[in-house]
Amino acid sequence: MRLLNIIVIAALILAASIVYKIKFDSTLQAERVGKLAGELRRERNAIATLRAEWSRLDTPGRIQGLADRHLALRPIVPTQFDNLDRLPERPPAIVRPPSNDPIGAMIAPMLPDMTGSIAPKAAR
Repeated sequence: MRLLNIIVIAALILAASIVYKIKFDSTLQAERVGKLAGELRRERNAIATLRAEWSRLDTPGRIQGLADRHLALRPIVPTQFDNLDRLPERPPAIVRPPSNDPIGAMIAPMLPDMTGSIAPKAAR
């Protein structure tokens, strides 16, 4: 009977120490979670502050004032714009004639277009 009592007391002491260790570890984890939550809250506040500052810096009135002060621009006048019907016509699309040379057809798109302002080497 005495040996059984000693084993039960030892088991209770072991169980109590395990429960204490679990409680201590959970307390440490709870403190860590609280610390991370505080850091997260501070970061969110910093982000909100930066967004508010960005909104203030990005206002059109402030940018217009800076442009007026630092850039030498003339104001826009309505005569600067023209009607759409006065735009020049679109240039015609250049269609290359079909080639019987398959290798030449692959190389042709890689070659620069001749503008006519520079004569080919053979004509010089």
